Amino acid sequence: MKIEKKALVLLSGGLDSTTVLYYALSKGYQCNCIVFDYGQKHKKELKSAIKIAKSVNANYSIIKITLPWSNDVLTNKDKKVPVHKNLPKNIPPTYVPGRNTLFLSYALSFAQSTNADVIFIGVNAVDFSNYPDCTPDFVKAYNNVLKALKTKITVKTPLLKLNKAQIIKLGTKLNVPYKDTWTCYNGFSKPCRQCDSCKLRAKGFKEAKTNDPAIK
Repeated sequence: MKIEKKALVLLSGGLDSTTVLYYALSKGYQCNCIVFDYGQKHKKELKSAIKIAKSVNANYSIIKITLPWSNDVLTNKDKKVPVHKNLPKNIPPTYVPGRNTLFLSYALSFAQSTNADVIFIGVNAVDFSNYPDCTPDFVKAYNNVLKALKTKITVKTPLLKLNKAQIIKLGTKLNVPYKDTWTCYNGFSKPCRQCDSCKLRAKGFKEAKTNDPAIK
């Protein structure tokens, strides 16, 4: 009797995490999704994540985290999302300190409790916003933590060394519904197309030579 592989997927509702979910499914994993409400200024990405999880009949859990010391522009309601002419080379103000460390720690507890084999996260270190918790060094260090905890679980990052165009091409082959994903840092009725995240997404679709179905 075939034993089904179990995976926990960190799903934000964005382009990368949705591609990772479809990738995990294509590899035969039974996927549970974990969605974080960490005080972001808008809930559009949460709605996207829930819609996407439901569309593939994946179980999902919404985890609410409160960061009362918030000082970044994504969670501090008094700060506006900046518009940069060029993507920043240093850590930008949209970086939420410790976010992926927190997310993976919750995911580890969840994964151990549900006997999952793998945690999938859609971090990328090529076309990215210079977040230090999206790098190969960070992923390697976290997997070393898992080894120290003597768990079989590993963190897998299939998009880590792909650029956005490569990610989009992979997702297109997997029939990822990019029209349902939300990437923008702002919670407007439509993507602002000015924030760093929107620019990286636009760059990816342009280099992949295809239209973004979320832009009308």
